[in-house]
Amino acid sequence: MNTIFLPLVNWGMGTIIIGVFAIVCIVMILVIYNLSNSGKKNEENKN
Repeated sequence: MNTIFLPLVNWGMGTIIIGVFAIVCIVMILVIYNLSNSGKKNEENKN
């Protein structure tokens, strides 16, 4: 009896998608961090 191996998960594509998601999250965190720091600099210059 021959059994057909049918993979239900494509690990290569899954790891690529997780990597892209991680990079996007890191970029978003850096953008928010820079925006919050630029707001503080403007407040210090006004005083």
